[in-house]
Amino acid sequence: MSDAAQPTAADVRAAAEAVKAALDRHLEAVERRAGESGDAEQREAAALDSAVYAAFDELAAAGEAYDELLYEVYDEVTPFEIPSSDTLPAYAGPESPSALSVLLRRDYTVTEPHRLLSQAQRVADLDPEAAEGDGVEGTSAGSSVHAALGVLFGEYEADEIATRHKEFGLEEGDSTLWVLAGDEPSEPGEWLSAPFDQVDPERVVCRFDVSSVFDEGDLGPDTGLDLDVDEEEEDAEDEDVEDELEEVVLDDDRDR
Repeated sequence: MSDAAQPTAADVRAAAEAVKAALDRHLEAVERRAGESGDAEQREAAALDSAVYAAFDELAAAGEAYDELLYEVYDEVTPFEIPSSDTLPAYAGPESPSALSVLLRRDYTVTEPHRLLSQAQRVADLDPEAAEGDGVEGTSAGSSVHAALGVLFGEYEADEIATRHKEFGLEEGDSTLWVLAGDEPSEPGEWLSAPFDQVDPERVVCRFDVSSVFDEGDLGPDTGLDLDVDEEEEDAEDEDVEDELEEVVLDDDRDR
């Protein structure tokens, strides 16, 4: 990059002014929406929501531009986290949906293949006929990870695997659950050939994300609930239970 193309202090100042202006526009949009009466038409409320979202996007873009220029010119950063652009748009589905679709994704890493293979082989030994349909033709359940996964996911529900994943040699990764509103139930078999191709982000009622990138107490994007489990709290509860059990044992010993 040539010297002429390098940003200057004036560029940083202009970017800062743009942030201030975008901040004012965002606050004005929020205040306009809050000032409307509860009897406003739905389309007017939707327009006000759109104005807030548009002002939000403008503020995010202005903040990102300022942050980049501030770093390039002064080697400094702002204390603000710029939201990513992959957030969901405003909800535009029915107010009283008559049908729902729940989309779920959970990622796993195979950390202990030997445990996975042995668990699959145990299932196959207990129910050989069921395992034949879930495994790979011509191979045993414990002969390959591919075959073992087919057996285990064919035998257990997804929620049970999520609960017992360590038993199967798996480590949890990110997960997300989306709830979509529909106007009417789908016909049987209507979407089975392409179950995730017609997802409309504007019909997402809520979503719940779990990821190690979230700090303690943070929510995933566009969620109404934090599903991250505080392992320290769980450990503390387990220790309390163990202490109580130990006290009971000691009391029993005294009684004897």
